[in-house]
Amino acid sequence: MVQSAFWFAVMSLMVKFASRSLPTMEIVFARGVVALVLASAMLAHARKSPLGGRLGLLLLRGAIGSTALVCYFGAVAHLPLAEAAVIHQTAPLFTALLAAWVLRERLELRVVVALVGAFAGVLLIAHPDWLFGPRATTQAPWPWQFAFVALLGAILSAFAYVTVRRLGRSESPLVVVFWFHALTVPIAAPFALPAWQWPDASDWALLVGIGVTTQLAQVAMTKGFAREAAGRAAAVGYLQVAFATLFSITVFDDWPDAWRWSGIGLIVASLLLPLWRR
Repeated sequence: MVQSAFWFAVMSLMVKFASRSLPTMEIVFARGVVALVLASAMLAHARKSPLGGRLGLLLLRGAIGSTALVCYFGAVAHLPLAEAAVIHQTAPLFTALLAAWVLRERLELRVVVALVGAFAGVLLIAHPDWLFGPRATTQAPWPWQFAFVALLGAILSAFAYVTVRRLGRSESPLVVVFWFHALTVPIAAPFALPAWQWPDASDWALLVGIGVTTQLAQVAMTKGFAREAAGRAAAVGYLQVAFATLFSITVFDDWPDAWRWSGIGLIVASLLLPLWRR
């Protein structure tokens, strides 16, 4: 899960760079094609059938995960990198909530409290004018609505994670990851191809890098979920926030203001709360 958090952060950094010249759905489509080729090669090398034993659940996981990916890539393109990552990492809290319902895993009161705290943190980061008034900052403004697009992606990711947890009991991680990419390509194609902008050499390098790091992250994440309770496994993903914040400051020189630091801190505290033990 730690490896997964790191590779997802690197992938987000590449998406941020690629979004400067390419549409979001084109990035999603290209990433799906590259990752699908890698996933197919890994399946062939392992001599495993891609069909699996629960095709319906595999298709559901792929569809939900692909939609969550579109939300996340859109958020990364329009929000500062650290904020997009930290909002996306509220997914572990929703995962624990859904796992209690679907998988009958234990749900503690602290998880519910953490969900409320995380949502408050999203509000602080988004800082909508209709709630807080105009933001006093010298930095370029960004569309606060995408904070809630990131939150929607986190909720959809939680559904996908719980599905991975159930599939992990019977399916190979390589098969689960294959169907994720196999669904991403046809879902993104109708939006990406009509508005296609031909990438230059650096964009191609970024698109290939996004696909490679996605595959590494997905395989590591799927192995993690297959071996640990869904809520606890997903909670390790908050390390992605640390990586993304480091990239945001060192690469883009983007230091969060007081409101954004408060929101990031509140969300991270909410993520840590379920891990606390007496």
